[in-house]
Amino acid sequence: MTDRMTTAAAQTASPAPSSPGAAVGDEAADATIAAIRADTVGFLGGGHMGRALVAALRRHGHPAAQILVGEPGADLRLALERDLGVRTTADNIEVAAAADILVLAVKPQDMAAALSPLQATLASRRPLIVSIAAGLPVARLRELCGAGPGTALPVVRAMPNRPALLGRGASGLYAPPDIPPEARARAEAVLAAAGMVAWIDSEMLMDAVTAVSGSGPAYFFRLAEALADAGRAQGLPAEVAARLAAATLAGAGAMAAADADLAGLRAAVTSRGGTTAAALTTLEAGGLERLVAEAVESATRRGRELAQAVPDSTVKRG
Repeated sequence: MTDRMTTAAAQTASPAPSSPGAAVGDEAADATIAAIRADTVGFLGGGHMGRALVAALRRHGHPAAQILVGEPGADLRLALERDLGVRTTADNIEVAAAADILVLAVKPQDMAAALSPLQATLASRRPLIVSIAAGLPVARLRELCGAGPGTALPVVRAMPNRPALLGRGASGLYAPPDIPPEARARAEAVLAAAGMVAWIDSEMLMDAVTAVSGSGPAYFFRLAEALADAGRAQGLPAEVAARLAAATLAGAGAMAAADADLAGLRAAVTSRGGTTAAALTTLEAGGLERLVAEAVESATRRGRELAQAVPDSTVKRG
């Protein structure tokens, strides 16, 4: 039974360790992650986000021998072993049996099938469960894990994003009131390895976190694509336009990470009557804020729909 809880660092939101001007640097991030140094961290799923978190833990010194990834794809298992030195298996029961912290990195629609065979093992081991699946609330996750009345497993929800691959991620976390501070700190340590973390007080807001930061990188990539296409339409070579757009996206992101006053940053590069002002006026006239609001609303709604689409678990007891 995994009741061991290790004292962890403060649970307040932490900027990405590698961000310019960040309040928390690599050393502080390492100290946070030291809270789980003795834990075996298991992953169900070794796809993009699972691999990103595994790589982040390894960058901050979590022992490879204490990371075990359950992944059905042989090629993905081989890549994880070769590139990150961690242990892998096609048997999720083996992962559940070994894990002190179990990260659920499978798609929401696959969660029931992944967890149903593990219910007896989870009931015995009682690992801290950290789910990064969009839309699935704690109550549903506990049901899928086979928890009955009075036997609820410790579950924390998290929503990281793709820049976690570079240690520049942004993650929102939610823990129900019955999760003790030590468990919250351990869950935070897993996500802090990949960037900044922010705790959310209401689980209802996790779909909004998914819509803003979880899906957010794609919005910026799409804008950069459009910017490159527009530059090409004005006569720039396609390769030059793409490089300029990508570098501008990266540079603006670095400035935003260093100074969260987004309106101030925008104002600083907008001269009255200049080219930037002309472009922003056109964007605003085209309904930029309305479009962004509608996009985030659509993503939030889709997160709720994903939760409803997950089949009920057949809870096994006895």
